[in-house]
Amino acid sequence: MVPMQRTVMIVEDDAAIRMVLRTNLEDEGYRVLEAVTAEQGLVIVLDEAPDVVLVDLRLPGIHGLDLVRSLRATSQVPIIIVTAQTDSHDVVAGLEAGADDYVTKPFVAKELMARIRTQLRRATPADGDEEGLEEGDGENAERLVCGPIELRMGTAEVLRLGEPVPVSRIEFYVLAELIGAKGKVLSRDHLLRKVWGYGNAGDGRVVDNLIYRLRNKIEQDPANPELLLTVRGFGYRMKA
Repeated sequence: MVPMQRTVMIVEDDAAIRMVLRTNLEDEGYRVLEAVTAEQGLVIVLDEAPDVVLVDLRLPGIHGLDLVRSLRATSQVPIIIVTAQTDSHDVVAGLEAGADDYVTKPFVAKELMARIRTQLRRATPADGDEEGLEEGDGENAERLVCGPIELRMGTAEVLRLGEPVPVSRIEFYVLAELIGAKGKVLSRDHLLRKVWGYGNAGDGRVVDNLIYRLRNKIEQDPANPELLLTVRGFGYRMKA
């Protein structure tokens, strides 16, 4: 069977950068959509349902952060923000808004393509390929439990005290890694490799911001977490 062509949408107001992105993406076999503004991007997402969205945060009109928030409120499409090397605060804001990953300008094409492939794998895992998240057999292979939190692997659901908790795809995988570790500490580098697919040590802010979002969803008092714990100097663990 011929694999279905994947679609990447670029939301970028700089024509030169759009051209470079389009060229590299088409060389990799992707179908490419372009939007100059966030407003155009929102319309295209509704009409075309791209598989990955690349968002420049400094857009005319509606800010790129608002685009990320709008997309994340209604869709689990993978979002990678593209921002200037010096705009480190944009990275944090973009991740807090719900982006899955980021690259900085000037970007390295091979790195960006690797990030896109990782997001696509996470969005549509192959049959039988859950990267170790469903160890065991029978019913236990379908559930991961930590106190009041239950993950249903087959349906990608998270429940707290039996009530559904809305989480993004990346949040689900991080939570699954942490619960599956059964109280062991997982470093930021471990999570970056397992969930985001980084070959080498990446930016720990990606993990830290996602942990912050998860605590706001699963903890009774996010400022004083009792389930998702920080082990200073090492990483994070779920209470056993």
